[in-house]
Amino acid sequence: MAVGVTAKLKIQEGKNEEFEGTFAKLAEAVITNEGGCNFYALHKSRTDAQTYIVLEQYVDEEALNAHGETEYFLSLFAEMAGLMAAAPEIEYMDAI
Repeated sequence: MAVGVTAKLKIQEGKNEEFEGTFAKLAEAVITNEGGCNFYALHKSRTDAQTYIVLEQYVDEEALNAHGETEYFLSLFAEMAGLMAAAPEIEYMDAI
């Protein structure tokens, strides 16, 4: 069963451009290397310029777990964490 994920990310003031650039590197690596990822896309709130939502879907739980263990995810997420104003809010969902 496919697994959906949303990640709500609050970014520090003045760090948007750096965050978006780092996320673009991560998204490229995910799309290029993870056949079990159906989509991985960043969206910016229309009402709060510091809020981003990542929409993700994986073919199954195994693909989701593999994503979180990749070297590029661990490295680039560590970079992005330094740009965040708060801990990410993550929600996991089962596809219907």
